[in-house]
Amino acid sequence: MSLLATTPPSLPMPPDPRDAPALRWGILGAGGIAGTFARDVPSRSAQRVVAVGSRSADKGGAFAAAHGIERVHGSYEDLVADPEVDAVYVATPHSHHRDHAVLALEAGKHVLVEKAFTRSAAEAREVLAVAERQGLFAMEAMWTRFLPHMVALRAVVGSGALGEICTVTADHGQRLDHVERLFAPELAGGALLDLGVYDVSFAHLLLGAPAGVRAAGVLTDRGVDLQEAVVLTYDGEHERALAVCTASMWTASATGASVVGTDGRIDVAGPFYGSTSFVVTPRGGEAWQWPPAELAGHRYGFEYEAAEVARCVSAGRQQSDVMPWSATLEVMGTMDEIRRQLGVVYPGE
Repeated sequence: MSLLATTPPSLPMPPDPRDAPALRWGILGAGGIAGTFARDVPSRSAQRVVAVGSRSADKGGAFAAAHGIERVHGSYEDLVADPEVDAVYVATPHSHHRDHAVLALEAGKHVLVEKAFTRSAAEAREVLAVAERQGLFAMEAMWTRFLPHMVALRAVVGSGALGEICTVTADHGQRLDHVERLFAPELAGGALLDLGVYDVSFAHLLLGAPAGVRAAGVLTDRGVDLQEAVVLTYDGEHERALAVCTASMWTASATGASVVGTDGRIDVAGPFYGSTSFVVTPRGGEAWQWPPAELAGHRYGFEYEAAEVARCVSAGRQQSDVMPWSATLEVMGTMDEIRRQLGVVYPGE
């Protein structure tokens, strides 16, 4: 298969994160994903991380020292009360997203909440109701939707070059038996909310909310999902399409994705949810690859979603067109149904 070195000039790129207005960020939680945010965002955009809140003084202090953060707060309440913080990035386990997002919103802070946004659609509605009442911005941190390859991919699909979409597939498997929280029901563990959410959101981005959900999976002895396979069906414009989503925290997979249409297909290299490339293969035509040569080898991170928050806040908007509240609610609703079919119930539900 011959791959062209350049992409058609009509494919868009996302706005440069360095051009977005600057916000002063506070990070709520000092775990691994918070460290990625603290590393990527200030180094690749105009955003500033000025504070971190942790319930462990030692952990918070070490986190701040590692990332050059000015202030450390010994409680989440103190973090959200900090007058020097404009927006809060919520990076605690899923089980606490609702409470911590509401805490920040009630304190007058805009929020970017790690995916999965909450444990359930019902909890997501609670958070968004507070954001609406407070007149504040809120968004799920589905960083994949903002990355350059996803902006380009959506443009190819939107152009009609693939014809009618037949099948969307997404696979996300990682060997995560060393991550204790993922096996804890009280922390809303399991493969779906941590890994499968990327698959479901990818399918949603291209096909919208499904009309039907069929799920099968394997549970751990503590009742969280070890792995699952999900088939999504649709009505209306995409009534003949299928999406197939697989997720596992038992073993590492290729983590690729594909969009297959009547006139061609897109194959996204793994990990499809991070900065990556894709190949477009037209039916009967010559294949070509994205990204163009000048972008090859570059890596991208959380700076794109943070820049989107800053642009929306500056414009007085409460939600993003790329990751709107409706998308979060529909993805959460789909995962609620997957969990129902698998028999995964979290404490307190």
